[in-house]
Amino acid sequence: MPNVVDLVAPPRLGRDFRWLLGAFWTSNLGDGIALSASPLLIASMSGAPALVAIGAMMPVLPWLVFGLHAGAVADRHDRRRMVMLANALRGAVVAALCVFLVTGIANIWIVLVAAFLYGTAEVFVDSAANTLLPMMVRREDLGIGNARMQAGYLVANQMAGPPLGAFLFAIGAFWPFAVQVVCVLFAVLLISRIAATPVPARTEATRESGEKDHPIREGLHWLRHNPPVRTLVLIILVFNITWSAPWSVLVLYATDYLHIGEVGYGALTTASALGGLLAVGIFGWLEKHVSFATLMRVCLTLEVLMHLTFALTSSGIVAFVVMFVFGLYAFVWGTISTTVRQRLVPMELQGRMASVNMVGVFGGMVVGQLLGGLIAQVWGLTAPWWFAFGGSAITLLLVWRSISHIAAAKPAPEEEPLQSSKSP
Repeated sequence: MPNVVDLVAPPRLGRDFRWLLGAFWTSNLGDGIALSASPLLIASMSGAPALVAIGAMMPVLPWLVFGLHAGAVADRHDRRRMVMLANALRGAVVAALCVFLVTGIANIWIVLVAAFLYGTAEVFVDSAANTLLPMMVRREDLGIGNARMQAGYLVANQMAGPPLGAFLFAIGAFWPFAVQVVCVLFAVLLISRIAATPVPARTEATRESGEKDHPIREGLHWLRHNPPVRTLVLIILVFNITWSAPWSVLVLYATDYLHIGEVGYGALTTASALGGLLAVGIFGWLEKHVSFATLMRVCLTLEVLMHLTFALTSSGIVAFVVMFVFGLYAFVWGTISTTVRQRLVPMELQGRMASVNMVGVFGGMVVGQLLGGLIAQVWGLTAPWWFAFGGSAITLLLVWRSISHIAAAKPAPEEEPLQSSKSP
């Protein structure tokens, strides 16, 4: 009978995958702690809504500024070392913030600068870390590997981290950040146990672009001439715009329209997390019995219906059910879209395509949040849901046929996983 470790990280995925998974879960616990502690710290220093909003933007802004560059760096250097170095820099930034807090020197501007520097280092961590899994496991195991990674984000970052961060902040302002330093540095230790990652050689897939001295343009050229990956990136961009519009005013929608109060608002996010946990358990079965094209269409259709339901309902119970379903299909979509991209992208372009994807995610979020606030201000709290329903429905109709081509596209030539990853 398999033990818990074998169920979470099947032996066929290899020892290196287990080190990577441990590092991912650990660092996400630290990020989840900061997810609640950082806004609390900023709010305790300044009650100005503008500064609180700027603080929320600090982790996102570096992606828009440095995202493409970080992906290019990841494709031209040792990715394992890049993750370790960038994580060490993250730890140094938070450690410095702890010193400022303990000595009483910290102010709102120091906190905002620290948040931006931390976010910048995180861009380089994520751009390189997203390339490690395809280097470790076989293509047919990417789905289950990504599911386990997504589960770590769900449990550590979204469920365990935030309440722990709030609890530690109540004890002392510096405590959540001190624990975050420990988590980040422990992740560095775990990543150091992974076998060295060779710098991927440039193949014909990228040499055709003729952009040898411009890695970012080289990556964009490849993306422009690869319809399946290009369409997938566009889907993610547009659906993040439509999703973020109503999500930007979700707290007001929950308290002022549904009248479920602050506790009810928190319960909505909990319902989403519970749906995600169910998806963790059933993803392996879904991957074996349902095609990726069908799953992708179902997930995007449920997204459209979610927006429509929220636009029509005034029931808190209905909202909880919808959020549970949202957590379920969002986990499945995130795992599948990542897996499909990793299968289609050549190894030497994994960093750049992962960063393009993340720039699309965060760029879409910024645009959607701005639109959502403006739409709600003019037309009311249900208007962003109608905007999201219309935009996502039109987009789904336009890409419905393309989804089959994305799921059935010819994968990039497969390379051998790292040798040490073959041993359990």
